[in-house]
Amino acid sequence: MKRRETLTPDMTPLIDVVFILLIFFIVTSVFKKEELALLLNLPDSHAQTLEVEKEHITIELSAEKIAYRGKVLTLEALDEALKQVSNKKRAVIVRIDEEVRYKKIIGVLDLLQKYQLNNLSLVTRKNK
Repeated sequence: MKRRETLTPDMTPLIDVVFILLIFFIVTSVFKKEELALLLNLPDSHAQTLEVEKEHITIELSAEKIAYRGKVLTLEALDEALKQVSNKKRAVIVRIDEEVRYKKIIGVLDLLQKYQLNNLSLVTRKNK
C-alpha cells in the first residue's frame, strides 16, 4: 500500500508579497515633519528662509491656545515645560497666528527670556 505525501503550501511567495507590501507602505507614507498642534493663519513676510537644526523647540500661539512641541498647554504649563529645557542655545521656533493679541505674545516672549532661550525664530508665510 502506498502512502500519500501531505502537501504543504509553499510560504516563500506569500512572505515575498507581504514584504513588498510593507516596503510599499513605508515608502509611500507621509512622515511627520514637525509637531504642530494648532491650525494657524500666519502673517505674510518678505524675510529670507532660514534652516534650523533638528533639535529645536516649537511653540505655537493661536487666539485661544498655546501649544508646546505639539501639545496644547496653558501659559503656566508652558512655564514649567520651558524650565526643563537644559540646552539654552537650542533654537526656539515660534508660530503665531495673525489674530493673536500682543499681550499673549509678550507673555510667551517673557517666559523665553526668563529661561534665557534667546535663539528665537518667528515663523511667517512667504509672501508671493
